[in-house]
Amino acid sequence: MELQRQKQFLGLLEKELVIAMGCTEPAAAALAGAKAAELLGARPEFVAISTSRDMVKNAMGVGLPNCELKGIQAAVALGVVGGDCSKGLGILSVITDSQRKAAAEMAREDRVSLQMVSEVPPLYIEVTVSAGGSTAKAVISGEHDRFSLMEKDGKVLLDLGLVPDSLAEASDALSQEELAALSLDEIIDFANSAPRRALDIVLEAARTNMAIARHAFVGNYGLSVGRIFGETLPFEPRTLGEAFALGTALAASASDARMAGCPMPVMINSGSGNQGITVTVPLAVLASFLKKSDDELGRALCVSELVGLVLTSRKDRLSALCGAFTAAIGTSCGMVYLMGGDRATMDRAVNTMVGNLTGIICDGAKMTCALKIYSCVDAAALSCRLAFKGIAPGCESGIVGKDSLQSIDFLSRISHEGMEQTDRTILSIMMDKQRHVERC
Repeated sequence: MELQRQKQFLGLLEKELVIAMGCTEPAAAALAGAKAAELLGARPEFVAISTSRDMVKNAMGVGLPNCELKGIQAAVALGVVGGDCSKGLGILSVITDSQRKAAAEMAREDRVSLQMVSEVPPLYIEVTVSAGGSTAKAVISGEHDRFSLMEKDGKVLLDLGLVPDSLAEASDALSQEELAALSLDEIIDFANSAPRRALDIVLEAARTNMAIARHAFVGNYGLSVGRIFGETLPFEPRTLGEAFALGTALAASASDARMAGCPMPVMINSGSGNQGITVTVPLAVLASFLKKSDDELGRALCVSELVGLVLTSRKDRLSALCGAFTAAIGTSCGMVYLMGGDRATMDRAVNTMVGNLTGIICDGAKMTCALKIYSCVDAAALSCRLAFKGIAPGCESGIVGKDSLQSIDFLSRISHEGMEQTDRTILSIMMDKQRHVERC
C-alpha cells in the first residue's frame, strides 16, 4: 500500500478510535452543553435544546455514569453546570455532587427546554444558553465530538457546515465517499502492512474494552446477559467453540455495564461504545485461545475496526438499523483474518451475516443492547465457521448479493430507503411510553 494511502487509514483510526465514558449520545449532549456555557462565560439561567429524533431516542433510556439522571435534557444540564470540554466524550467521567444537584434543579424548574427538529443529520444537537441578556450557542453534528457551529450574542465564531466534508476535515483525510467505497481487498492490504502506530491504537482499544468486559463478567449490571451466559464457561477456553462463546459473553457483559452507567471507559468505533466493544472483545478472546501474537491480533483488529467504520458510513451513525449488527459484520471479518482466511472466506462470512440478522432495529441505548450484542457476536462466530466450510447463502437468497460488496449495497439501501418510517415509529412508541409510564 502506498504511503499516502496508509497515512489516510492511520488518520482514520486515530480519529475514530477514542475513549468515551458512558453512552456517546448523552456524552455528546453534555459536551454541547458545556461548550455553550463556556462560550457564554457565565452560569446559564435557561437552556434550549434542538436535536434530531435519533439523539433523543439514543439518550432516553441509558444510564449516565456517576449519576441517576437519564435523558438528553439531563445530559445537557450536567454539561452546562460544570462539564469540562477538554475531556471530549469522556466529559461524564467526573460528575460532582454539586453538579448533579444543579442539573436536577434546572430540570425541576423547567429551565431546560427540548424540541426535535427535522431536516438535520441524524446526529445533531444544538444547545442555546442565556443569562443576563447574553446568549451563546453550540452545535454538534455529523460526529459525536464535532462542533459545527458556535455563536456568541449572534456573532458566528465557527461554521463548518452540518456534516464534515472529510473525516478529519483536512486535505490528507479520507472523504466520506472514499470511506464508503473501501473494499475488503484494500482493508486486508492495509492490515497486512499496518504501521506500528496503527497496531498500538487497535490493541489499546482491545485492552480498554476487555477491562470493562472482565469487570462486568463478575458484576451485576443491567440484564447480566454476559455474566449469566458465561457462568458455565471456563476463563481459559479448551475448544474453539468455547472461545467463541466466551468472546460473545464478555462482549455482552461489557455492554451490560456500559448501558447501566458503569464509570469505566470504552474505546469507541463509529462514535459508539457498543460497536467498539463488538469489534474488539471477541477477537481478543479468540486470539488468546489461538495463541496469536499481539501483532497478529492487531492486524485482525484493523480489519474488524475498518469494516465496522465502512458499514457505518454506508448507513449513518444513528439510524433505525442496529449498530451492533453492522459492527459484528466487522467482527466476523476479523475472525476470518485471525484464523488465516482469505478474501473469499470473508465474502462468505459477510453474506451469511447479511442473510441472517439484517433488520435488527435500533430502539435507543438501553439495557437490551447487551442482548443484541450477544446475538450479533454469536452470529459472527457462526458466519465465520460456515465460511471456513465453504458455506454461505447465494444471491438467490433474499437480499444477499453475489459477493460482500453487493450485499453491503443492499444493506445500505434497506437502512436508507426501507427503515426511515421504522425509525419514526420506534421513537413514537418510546415517546408515548414516556408520556404514559404506567403502561410499562
